[in-house]
Amino acid sequence: MNKPRIYTMSFASVYPHYVTKAERKGRTQSEVDEIIRWLTGYNQDELQLQLEKQNDFETFFAEAPRLNPLRKSIKGVICGVRVEEIEEPTMQEIRYMDKLIDELAKGKAMAKILRE
Repeated sequence: MNKPRIYTMSFASVYPHYVTKAERKGRTQSEVDEIIRWLTGYNQDELQLQLEKQNDFETFFAEAPRLNPLRKSIKGVICGVRVEEIEEPTMQEIRYMDKLIDELAKGKAMAKILRE
């Protein structure tokens, strides 16, 4: 079975798109980083190293220090699919991140995005 193409894409190749999406809506790269750190448990240096290593998404999530248990409270539709119904674990992690970046770009407060 072939893996979805997004699995083989490097996280670093998609990251600038997350930042651009956020910045177009008046948000910042540091907010994008905060969301990614919250979701994955990477600290800023570890996140930077992941970007430098050009790891694919599967490796990026597999090496995450601590996936936040609160990510399971992320609900909603991304790319026409409900994130809470995605069965494939890596794809669900990718879509959780997409959903959080969408919430940021839509102007949601960081406290709400980070499920505080």
